[in-house]
Amino acid sequence: MTSMLFISGSEVFIILLVILLLFGSKKIPELARGLGKGMHEFRKATDDIKKEINESSSEISKDIDEIKKNVE
Repeated sequence: MTSMLFISGSEVFIILLVILLLFGSKKIPELARGLGKGMHEFRKATDDIKKEINESSSEISKDIDEIKKNVE
């Protein structure tokens, strides 16, 4: 956690205390669950984008190989 914006332990404690005071102990699990679902959807979307890029790059390399063969 220290590499994240150089936040010290006491600052993290204060931030967690403020979050607890703002949302209450009953809302925090719901917020964490929603955050987890959001992160899962984000990772799924980035994996889909990576997959699409890899597929299109392999198609492009096949096309380039065909063009090289036609030129020779």
